[in-house]
Amino acid sequence: MAKLALVFLIISMAMTMAMPWAQAQDLNWAKRLDSAGGQPTTNLRFFFHDTLSGKNPSAVRIAQASQTDKSPTLFGAVLMADDPLTEGPEPTSKLVGRAQGLYGSACQQELGLIMALSYSFSDGIYKGSSISVAGMNRALNPVRELPVVGGTGVFRMARGYAEARTHWFDPATGDAIVAYNVTVFHY
Repeated sequence: MAKLALVFLIISMAMTMAMPWAQAQDLNWAKRLDSAGGQPTTNLRFFFHDTLSGKNPSAVRIAQASQTDKSPTLFGAVLMADDPLTEGPEPTSKLVGRAQGLYGSACQQELGLIMALSYSFSDGIYKGSSISVAGMNRALNPVRELPVVGGTGVFRMARGYAEARTHWFDPATGDAIVAYNVTVFHY
């Protein structure tokens, strides 16, 4: 009986070590929530730094329509991004991941960005995991909601939503810092 209990203890410890989401976490930007029905739910709060200016921009224009420069919304411009994600709004804040993918101006009457980005995390138990966000970002609205449509690693089979709020914006350069509050349901 004692051997059986020892074997069970060893197997339980091995399974916990193999499942990083089951381990305790001490991260300011990510919290595991109580989940309904036993499905893991995680809340992520981070800052997205989109820099179009300077010597080392994190987003660059890769395509545009012939009329893009005449459009007040830059309709038709497509940008590729590799934006840092940080714990706080300061660019020197702790790096927690990167947002990589593309976005483009998809509206002629207002600033609306169609976004397809992978938010890859590099901190704590989320290192190597990502969420995929794809949808319309009406960038001038105070609060925007974007769908989480998938994920990898800890966030495998993710679904959920991301609320984006502009923290800082420079209209002369297009540089922006955006606060994200993301709720993710995953397995």
